[in-house]
Amino acid sequence: MSNSIHRTRNLVRAAVFAALTAILSQIVLPIGPVPFNLAVLGAYLSGCLLDPVWAFASQMVYLLLGLVGIPVFAGFSGGPSALFGPTGGYIAGYLFLALLTALAFHWGGKWFLLLPCMLGGLAICYLLGTGWFILTTGRSLTESLALCVLPFVLPDLCKGALALAISRPMRGKL
Repeated sequence: MSNSIHRTRNLVRAAVFAALTAILSQIVLPIGPVPFNLAVLGAYLSGCLLDPVWAFASQMVYLLLGLVGIPVFAGFSGGPSALFGPTGGYIAGYLFLALLTALAFHWGGKWFLLLPCMLGGLAICYLLGTGWFILTTGRSLTESLALCVLPFVLPDLCKGALALAISRPMRGKL
């Protein structure tokens, strides 16, 4: 396959996963200052099915679409105020969640690589998100963890497991 065709396929794949993340972010349960949505599933899926650079690029496209005002973030929000608002750090964390997951697959995709990479990506997402949430809201670390992390840990772990289950039969076929 020629280099330009390969690059075009990767660009299209990245765009598809940016769009998938945007769609999944609209499946929302407004449970507090950070809404429960399925965007993490989109980031995990991009990491499971794209090469590392393209997984990162897919989430960067998602982030940039939202930054310029296209309502791709949870609750059909977008624009600088959404990205730089209290939940913006979590959105930025999707970049690393997708990248680390993709790196685990790039390095062989064995469980002893996948588990720490996927958990590490989620931890970075939580770290960036919670730090930004504290900075923008002035809430304490304890309160922020109770509002923004603890209710999401189990569902986000389930999203990672679901991404693995969905992607396993699709790897190499896209």
